Amino acid sequence: MTDQHAATEVRRHSVFLVDDHPLVREWLSNLIARQSDLTVSGQAETTAAAYEAIARLAPEVAVVDLSFENGSGLELIKQLQALPSPPLVLVLSMHDEVLYAERALRAGARGYVMKRSATRNVLEAIRRLIDGKLFVSETLASQMAERYVGNRAAAGQSPVALLSDRELEVFERLGRGMETRRIGEELGISPKTVQVYCGRIKEKFGLANATELIREAVRWSEREHVS
Repeated sequence: MTDQHAATEVRRHSVFLVDDHPLVREWLSNLIARQSDLTVSGQAETTAAAYEAIARLAPEVAVVDLSFENGSGLELIKQLQALPSPPLVLVLSMHDEVLYAERALRAGARGYVMKRSATRNVLEAIRRLIDGKLFVSETLASQMAERYVGNRAAAGQSPVALLSDRELEVFERLGRGMETRRIGEELGISPKTVQVYCGRIKEKFGLANATELIREAVRWSEREHVS
């Protein structure tokens, strides 16, 4: 009886959840708890708490959002790669995959799922990562393949795509109406450094002053958050 039970027992892979929205964590936790091969080993609502817990628990998979009130999901992904046993990172984000997925993959993530398609894709994505594979949408995979095989930038590419990860994080927060000091507090950098990033963004966009920068950031933020 014991041998038979051992033979049929399924190994459960550990998943850690990182999202600052309690309802998202609850939904994911309940979804994963219903799976015979997966289990939630922990969860966190800040990047600092997530790093500490993941370093201690060493889960196989970490499902990570990109946007936090304090901290950066992209920076967390980069930090996790330096752990002795880094988790397989799946990004679950509201941000458009066209702009953010490749950044997340470069940071060390192994997959990207947009929240609006999460119900359909998140479990498949987690299992794909456990199997040693990447997970992105078919649309994004095709775009990436075409761009790299053709070795050329997409025609009419948005200037936003030219921003570095840090510049994009600053630009996104400007679009949400944050002041320089608050952006610095969230990203753990000085207000002066934020201003340096703003200067680089203005240069890449060909903008004349801070007013034009904020106007452009707000316009982009409004488009980005349209469902």
